[in-house]
Amino acid sequence: MAVLDGFDIDAPRWDQSTFMGRLKHFFNITDCRTALLSASRLDEAKAIVDSCRAGSIPPGTTVEQMHYAKKLYDSAFHPDSGDRMNLIGRMSFQVPGGMAITGFMLQFYRTVPAVVFWQWVNQSFNALVNYTNRNAASPITTKQIGVAYVTATSTALATAVGLNLYTKKAPPLVARWVPFVAVAAANCVNIPMMRQQEVLNGIAVTDENGNKLGHSTKAAVKGITQVVISRVTMAAPGMSKYTEIQWRRLVLRESHAPGLCLIFMVPAACSLFPQRCSMAVSKLEPDLRESINSQYGDRISHVYFNKGL
Repeated sequence: MAVLDGFDIDAPRWDQSTFMGRLKHFFNITDCRTALLSASRLDEAKAIVDSCRAGSIPPGTTVEQMHYAKKLYDSAFHPDSGDRMNLIGRMSFQVPGGMAITGFMLQFYRTVPAVVFWQWVNQSFNALVNYTNRNAASPITTKQIGVAYVTATSTALATAVGLNLYTKKAPPLVARWVPFVAVAAANCVNIPMMRQQEVLNGIAVTDENGNKLGHSTKAAVKGITQVVISRVTMAAPGMSKYTEIQWRRLVLRESHAPGLCLIFMVPAACSLFPQRCSMAVSKLEPDLRESINSQYGDRISHVYFNKGL
């Protein structure tokens, strides 16, 4: 076993500038088995990571142990605040949580009460995930959370019920896409609403070394847009006609296709864009752009920020 020697706990294990590198990273931290671990075990991992960052690594600690501690840390603690995230909002819970909800949405889409109930369950789940994985540097009040939740849920319900009524005489294949269209529409509202403070006040942007340069609303819009695209992509394959057929077989214990689909799609969708997003200084707001240029000239061409998940 390799022994630590100048080990940088925050250095990416895989190249995050490539899709495959990001895919390996997110396969690692979205491992649903980490959701089963106790809070005390996660806190132990955090203590190891914090010790490594402080330069006080316990003697005999191996690279493998550090990698595993960082895996647990990344899966359960927010990258901005360092606080332990609630279980349901973690990306490692997306597979079991999303699998159950997707299956029921595909199974019960024929009646209005069923559509209303399962869309409400799904949007409640999504709202919690969106809030948990926001850019934590931009606080949001309880009132704003409530407004975001009601708006996103209402949008999903209105879309789903409207499409359900519209497609009653349509072919079954068309009707089966009602849940996905409703989810996609709701994501376009849910995520921006849950992260509205970022759009209103901007998010912190830094240089390549992490030095804060200011706040940008344009950076917030770019980050949120990428998250919306990722979430819609994440939901699409799991709500196809094929997956519904496989879900019915799952109920009969003949297939595990929906779960396998999510096991791949959660990390794949998260990997579409780098979590540490970048933006050219020339595309920032005029006042922020002028401030950076006046202080640093041409030395800084891009700014960096956490887009969230």
